[in-house]
Amino acid sequence: MRVVLTLLGLSGAISASAALFPVVAQDFEDSDLFKPLDPMELAVDSDIDSQPIKAAPLDSDLSVQDDLDPDSSYDSSISATLTPDEVKEPVDPTPVAVLPEPKLKLLPEVVRVITGEASWYGPGFYGNHTANGEIYRQGTMTAAHRTLPFGTKVRVTNIRNGRSAVIRINDRGPFVDHRVIDLGHGAASTLGLISSGIAQVKLEVLR
Repeated sequence: MRVVLTLLGLSGAISASAALFPVVAQDFEDSDLFKPLDPMELAVDSDIDSQPIKAAPLDSDLSVQDDLDPDSSYDSSISATLTPDEVKEPVDPTPVAVLPEPKLKLLPEVVRVITGEASWYGPGFYGNHTANGEIYRQGTMTAAHRTLPFGTKVRVTNIRNGRSAVIRINDRGPFVDHRVIDLGHGAASTLGLISSGIAQVKLEVLR
C-alpha cells in the first residue's frame, strides 16, 4: 500500500513539472542563459587573463635615485679634516711696493744779507777763464764777488722789479767800490739787468 502511494505521488509531481517546464524554459531563453558560447571569444578572454600585467616604465626625469644617493659621489680618500702641514698660506699675486720715505728738503739758511749796486759783464769776457779756473760762457748763472768763497750760493733780488735768483760765486770782482756783485750773463738776464746794466739788489748769503 505504501509503495502504491509513493508511486502515485511521484506521478503527480512529474505531471506538475511537465506543466511548468515550458514556462521555465522560455524564461531561460529570454535571459540568454542558454545562448551558445563562441569558442573565439573564449580564446581571447583566456589570452587576456593569462597575460601578466606589466608596470609602465618610469619617466627618466623622475628617476632621481642616483642623484639623491648621498654615497654616489663620496670619495673615501678625502679627509674631513686637514693637518697643519696641509694648510697653506694664500699667496698674494700683487706684492705691495714699499715706497721710500720722502726726504725733507731743508730750506737754505741765510747767514748774511748785503745790499748795494749790481752790474754784469758779458761779451768781452766770453771764453776767458774765471778766477776759479772755469771758462766763462754766455747764459751762466754765476757771479763775481770780492771776498765770498768760490762755490758760495747767494740769493740775489732785484729791488726794482722783485725778481730773484740763486747764483753761484766763481769769479772775483767787481772792482768798483760801490758795487757789491758782478753778475754773469745768465744771472743778469734772469734779474732783468741786461738793458739797464746796473740795479739795486739785495744779496742773501746761503748756507
